[in-house]
Amino acid sequence: MLTTEQKRNIVAEFGTEFGKGEKDSGNAAVQVALLTHNINGLKDHFGKHIHDYHSNRGLLKMIGQRKALLKYVLAKKPEQYQSLIKKLGLRK
Repeated sequence: MLTTEQKRNIVAEFGTEFGKGEKDSGNAAVQVALLTHNINGLKDHFGKHIHDYHSNRGLLKMIGQRKALLKYVLAKKPEQYQSLIKKLGLRK
């Protein structure tokens, strides 16, 4: 999980670039960035705890939520979607 300071830094970085300001945590692009960092942080956990099926369900819910938010960003602002996935490294 992310610490408060890490969340603040992510919101400030993505909020100024994609949102209205450095405290705009409600923007879909900022939420995608937070979910992506949470998802990437769980890689180590699942490397150690292969049979942790309960946490795996939470991971799948986060992935689904991120997918829905990305779909929303693509529908509303396609140019922002391209720069967002490039910055987060989601597609190859």
